[in-house]
Amino acid sequence: MNQYQLPSQEKKPEYVRQNFDGIAKAYDRFNDWNSFFLHRKWKDWVVREAKKTVPGAKSALDLCCGTGDITYRLSKDPNLETIVGLDFSEQMLSFAFPKVEGKQVKLIVGDAMDLKQFANGSFDIVTMGFGLRNVSDLRMCLLEIKRVLKKGGVYVNLDVGRVRPRFLKVFADFYFFKIVPLFGYLLYGKQNEMFDYLPHSSKTYPDQETLQKILEEVGFTDVRFQNFVFGNAVAHVAKKGE
Repeated sequence: MNQYQLPSQEKKPEYVRQNFDGIAKAYDRFNDWNSFFLHRKWKDWVVREAKKTVPGAKSALDLCCGTGDITYRLSKDPNLETIVGLDFSEQMLSFAFPKVEGKQVKLIVGDAMDLKQFANGSFDIVTMGFGLRNVSDLRMCLLEIKRVLKKGGVYVNLDVGRVRPRFLKVFADFYFFKIVPLFGYLLYGKQNEMFDYLPHSSKTYPDQETLQKILEEVGFTDVRFQNFVFGNAVAHVAKKGE
């Protein structure tokens, strides 16, 4: 692993916003390359599981929506009458817009930790793809998500996980910390520290079981998770009690 240093919690929000603006134009290709296109299947699973958990859902909020992959998948459901994609980065949203243009989707710039523009119990579904590890206060963010969910609503979170079984972790870490940044450098023709940030941000992010426990501690119920590729990625499903 190289000598990259993560930003402090105080500097993290602005760091994330500015640097995601900087890599927005090639972010979709980066995700395709580093996951061998598997992220598309994982995002399909997120939306499918959310709709299965709340079959009568009419409203959905996709937080840290980035270039709109999950937002677009939500927009294909004709039963969802209200769909909002929210992200810190205006540049990311500019690449999301063409995917959902002409659909009943609202894209807004916002902070996942401060959803004051939404009343309590606004959404049946809240999703987040590879964004939770970028917030400066994970518990505060989860409490805001629970607040804007309707009773019986579901939160589905997709992010990095810890590789299971353990003997594969050495190989997974080498790929994640050494090879994945190279994909980013190739896309931009030069080194960009954001492609080092992305794997290093996983070091302070809770593992599957710990995040499940945190979700339960902040008041979610029926919490479970699904590992992908031996735990390289993981989706947590959590409900807001009736």
